[in-house]
This record gives sequence, structure tokens and C-alpha cells, in this order.
Amino acid sequence: MAAVVGEADRNLDALQQAFRARITVRGDEVAIEGDPIETQAIRALVSDMMKTAASEGAVSAEYVARAISLAKTAEFAPERLRDDVLLTYRGRAIRPKTAGQKAYADAIRTHTVTFGIGPAGTGKTYLAMALAVAALKAKQVGKIVLTRPIVEAGENLGFLPGTLEEKVDPYIRPLYDALFDMVDRPKALQLIEDGTVEIVPLAFMRGRTLNDSFIVLDEAQNATAEQMKMFLTRLGFGSKMVVTGDVTQTDLPSGTSGLAGVRGILDGIDGISFCDLTSVDVVRHSLVAAIVAAYERAAKSAAGRKG
Repeated sequence: MAAVVGEADRNLDALQQAFRARITVRGDEVAIEGDPIETQAIRALVSDMMKTAASEGAVSAEYVARAISLAKTAEFAPERLRDDVLLTYRGRAIRPKTAGQKAYADAIRTHTVTFGIGPAGTGKTYLAMALAVAALKAKQVGKIVLTRPIVEAGENLGFLPGTLEEKVDPYIRPLYDALFDMVDRPKALQLIEDGTVEIVPLAFMRGRTLNDSFIVLDEAQNATAEQMKMFLTRLGFGSKMVVTGDVTQTDLPSGTSGLAGVRGILDGIDGISFCDLTSVDVVRHSLVAAIVAAYERAAKSAAGRKG
């Protein structure tokens, strides 16, 4: 119960502030008084928090805040997130933490091509990587291909010292970091060495057909329309593709991002899903969500002035 109520009863205080109810904890018993509908929601939340404390040993303030948000919007019960484990690594479960992330993970499972579009910190790449590693472990695919466009693939890259591999390494390093967070480093390096996991710049994908593969294109807002078409047509039999990006963060000249226009071309085609993640789905530091929300408000305000 100490783990449930949190340090200095912060979790309990969060529940009481979110709902018009009085919550009293005596030993292992919780008494809830208030509106019948709200007390039912609180009862479900406390039950979920107890299960989380039992399995993970603690209930963070961030978890409680997300659970309250789900309960208030009535999207679905928080336990659906807790029970949806995408991958387990060293006793740590990787799972969706918001309703948007849950919808995104479900879309990847049920579609051949999934677009995850949203701001930084919403788990677009991380969840896709977790599902890719899980699919490889379950032998649902025989290969993982992780790729990113390199905007500086022209003159700027040429001026960098070292071999081509050394030049492109800084741009694809985040993909290595995500992989090492889910697979032991020696095992991951072995998978890369034998070609089971391939991490390559997008330009190197031309002319290939990828069968029996889980393919993730990261930072897709920096792929041109031609590169986007080239990438999508690499799809082979028994393969799955996930495309992630933030259309507001492109490094390309205005109007040239392939991610920005792809929905208008492909929306409605069976087997293809578009998932939009927002500041509500940010699971990094709480300040990141506030920053993303501020930029979203600024963008809407600017659009209104133009209109």
C-alpha cells in the first residue's frame, strides 16, 4: 500500500484532486466516498495501481497521471496498457503508456504498413523497434532493417573526415542506441554482424526487395517524395513496414517532404494505417509535453492568422 499511495501520499493526493471524492487508507484497505460514478472510476484506478505495485514494486506519479487521464476520457481501462507487454528485456517490460501509443501498437500488429506521425517523445520509433525485436524473437520475421534518411548526403557529408561508414554513423547512431536498449550489446552486435539486423542510410535501400523482414524508417520527414516512394516499394512478401516522423520538424526545403504528402496519396488503402500521436502521448520529461503543446498552439495561432 505504501507503493500505491506514493511518497508523502502524492498518488493519493493526485486522485483526490482529480475526482470529487474522499479517499481514506487504513492499512491495506481503501475507503472511497463521493459521487457513485467517480467512486467506481477511483476503485478501478486503485485496483490497477495495486496490481502495478505488486508487479513492478512502485507506482510512479507519471503512471498515475496517465491512468487518471485515461479514466476521465473513458477511452479504456488503464489495465489494458499494463497488460499489453510488447517486449521484456532484463525483467523490464516495454509497453504502450497512453491510449495513442496503444492504438499505434495495435495498428502495427494488424497492418502491413503503418505510419506513426507525431512529435518527439511519443514513442514512435521506440515502440516500433520493440515490436520488431519481439517479431524477430518469435520468428515471425527473419530480419530487421532499420533505416534513416541522411539530409546531408551531398556536399556537407563529403567534407566530413573518415570512411563512408564513419561519416554516416552519427546519423544512424540513435537506431543503434534504441537497439542496445532492448538487446544485450554482444547479442545485438552479433545480429548486426551476421546481417539479421541491418542499420543503413535510406539511400542504400534503392534497388532492393525485402522479404520476411520488419522494416522501420525513422525520421521520415526528412525523406523526399521520391525517397518515400522508393522505400515503400521495397516491401516484399512476409514483411511489415513502419514509417515514423514529425512533419513539423523536417530539415528539407518547404514542400519537399515525402511524409507530409503521403497520407493524401495512400490513405484508404487496405493494409495501410496512419496513426497520429500528440503531446498527450509524450512520455519523456513532463516539460517536453509542455513544450510540444506550446508549439502546437503557436502553429494553430499562425494558421488562424493566415486564414
